[in-house]
Amino acid sequence: MAKALQKMVGMGQRLGTTVVTQGPKVAGDAMQWSKPRLSKFWYYARVELTPPSPADIPAIQKGFSNIVASARTGKWKQLTTKEAWLNTLVCVEVAFWFFIGEQIGRRSIIGYNVKSDFEEPVYI
Repeated sequence: MAKALQKMVGMGQRLGTTVVTQGPKVAGDAMQWSKPRLSKFWYYARVELTPPSPADIPAIQKGFSNIVASARTGKWKQLTTKEAWLNTLVCVEVAFWFFIGEQIGRRSIIGYNVKSDFEEPVYI
C-alpha cells in the first residue's frame, strides 16, 4: 500500500513539474496559432454581424419585393438545384438563429412556464 501511494505521489510530482515547465510553452504556441485566425474572425465579424444601417433599408425592401414578385410569377420554379439548396440552407440558418436567440433571451433551453387558471378535474 505504501509503495502504491509513493508511486502515485511520484506521478503527481512529475505531472506537476511537466505542467509548470511545459505550460507556458504550450500557452505561447496556442496564442501564436490562434492570433491570425482570431484577427480574421474579428475582421469578418465586424463586417457581417453588424445590424443594418438606415442606408441599407432600400436595398432590403427591394430584395423583399423581388422575392414576392418571383413567388407570384413562378420564377422560383426555374432555380437550379444549387440555388435551391443554398436558399434552403439560408432559411435553416435563420431558423436556427431564431431558436438560439429565443433560448438566450429566456436564459433556458426549456420553454416558457405558462401559468393557467385551468384546474384539471379530479375523477377519483
